[in-house]
Amino acid sequence: MKKQILIILAVLVVVLGGAFFARKNTAPSIYDTFAQCITDSGAKFYGAFWCPHCRDQKAMFGSSAKLLPYVECSTPDGQSQTPICKEKEVKSYPTWTFTNASSTTGTVELADLATKTGCALPVVTN
Repeated sequence: MKKQILIILAVLVVVLGGAFFARKNTAPSIYDTFAQCITDSGAKFYGAFWCPHCRDQKAMFGSSAKLLPYVECSTPDGQSQTPICKEKEVKSYPTWTFTNASSTTGTVELADLATKTGCALPVVTN
């Protein structure tokens, strides 16, 4: 009987923990509106899954990174570039392009992205 109670408690902990993390990951982020505005502005973020600077750029947005206008440039084997990135002549990662025909490479600060896209950077309070 004691073993059954321990099993039930373990299952409850796993289920409740999973529910907590699922809820936490779906909660709106402070950067959701900002990331969506960047996408709506027509900007593009070209990167590669293996690129540490691209990971850093996405990390700046936290869970809102999924809303960015990200274009994967690497083939799955990491050895070549996708046709769209060849066509756009992307040479390094990350590369950001904007509707005014300007572009920038490397990890871009959020304030710079706000300026280049006309999107309001949210105020982070502690």
